[in-house]
Amino acid sequence: MAERDRPQPHQLQVHPQLHGKSLMGQRGAAGGGPSASKVLAVLAMLPLGGTFLALAGVTLTGTIIGLCVTTPLFIIFSPVIVPAAIVLALAVTGFLTSGAFGLTALSSLSWVLSILRQKTGSVADQAKKRVAGMADYVGQKTKEVGQDIQSKVHEAGGKTGRT
Repeated sequence: MAERDRPQPHQLQVHPQLHGKSLMGQRGAAGGGPSASKVLAVLAMLPLGGTFLALAGVTLTGTIIGLCVTTPLFIIFSPVIVPAAIVLALAVTGFLTSGAFGLTALSSLSWVLSILRQKTGSVADQAKKRVAGMADYVGQKTKEVGQDIQSKVHEAGGKTGRT
């Protein structure tokens, strides 16, 4: 008991430090340079990355020009556009909510059906056993009550016949 109450010494794990390794791996520190597959990957991705960067710049420029052109129109037509945008946003929100509730209902029904299909045999058998057990219990109780009534009738009949 006394040994259990004493604090146990903690163990430290020491991992050796790997000196002389660079991020490129073991060969990078030795002067071997990157592997051929890494060089080919960089050469293949460089034009693709440059193209995507150029497309991002063109998209940003187009967006800024579009905002500069349409901002005066939004200000002029704002008494009409703002209520229309609110109605449109509410309609879209309603449709999305309706779809989400429908999807939730369908997935819930699917889940319940899959549970019932997995346990159909056992649930049905348990229900049948419970019904049969209850029928036996009710039959037994009915028989006991009938016998009690018969015995009371005989007792009452015997008492009235004697007097």
